[in-house]
Amino acid sequence: MSEKSKFSACAATGVGSMPGGDAREAAKTVTGSFADGQGMPHLPELPARGPGADMIGRTLGLLVEMYGHVEPSGWRISDRPGRDTRRARSWLGEDLDALEEFTQGYEGLVKIQAVGPWTLAAGLELRGGEAMLSDPGACRDLAGSLAEGLRGHLAEVRRRVPGAEVVLQLDEPSLTAVLLGRVRSASGYRTYRAVDRQVVEGTLRDLLAVNAESPTAVHSCAPEVPFALLRRAGADAVSFDFSLLTEREEEAIGEAVEGGTQLLLGVIPGADAASDALSDPGGSVMGVRTLWSRLGLHPGTLAESVVITPSCGLAGASPAYARAALAHCARAARSLADNPE
Repeated sequence: MSEKSKFSACAATGVGSMPGGDAREAAKTVTGSFADGQGMPHLPELPARGPGADMIGRTLGLLVEMYGHVEPSGWRISDRPGRDTRRARSWLGEDLDALEEFTQGYEGLVKIQAVGPWTLAAGLELRGGEAMLSDPGACRDLAGSLAEGLRGHLAEVRRRVPGAEVVLQLDEPSLTAVLLGRVRSASGYRTYRAVDRQVVEGTLRDLLAVNAESPTAVHSCAPEVPFALLRRAGADAVSFDFSLLTEREEEAIGEAVEGGTQLLLGVIPGADAASDALSDPGGSVMGVRTLWSRLGLHPGTLAESVVITPSCGLAGASPAYARAALAHCARAARSLADNPE
């Protein structure tokens, strides 16, 4: 495993989204939850603010020489930047201001998130209303624009948080649907043709290479995460909802761990749960210990292989629960490190 692919030993982090619309409060929460080396702060996303702060709109605001606007059916490509694009960029600026404020003097890993090229192609409409996924040339242009936008975004985060090593996470919840031809057309009566796996892999490799000198991760909270493909594409880590893991995927998990890929395991509920859900840090990661035992992996590798996260973004949680969940992730990670067996 290369040095750049090593996250904090058995650390914790958030997936991306947070509740509410206060950028300073969100930044204060994600930095405070992981103080004293307990985990990896991330740049919060606040979709409750509306279009432009949502997952697709936020990443659309990063694109270079490609713009979008909101239609009743969703985000659609535009000829020029309009109100919706400007709003997305403005909110991202607010979020960066807040992160910079609460990371003064910080040294360590900081994670940023952006929608990956295939989920973006599945969620962004061409002018005629069909998804960009339907046009291979448009997908290539979109990936190129996203790569340029991410280069600028990464440079901006490094400028604002000079002591940080910036982790790039690509959010790809639609990736499996793209690979299996399950993305529905605008009419809903048909699905788009599955994209060739080599094309998918090559595009992801190009995007991840934008952050080649620092760690990268790909996140999906959907079932059937293509672990082997993501490893071949160069992802240093794969982030997923642990509760969706099936037995047929366990072999791929074992191969990933043995090959040096890290796992960002979503084991903490992402929405307000029963009061006792956050009462037992050790119990929250019991399933991880069980999986390691079942795969015949050495317990000592847990500390270098696993990062604990919520199961998905926390946008649907209450602010109080979001704070408690991130703090619990840090405690659960410490429990796993202290008692791996």
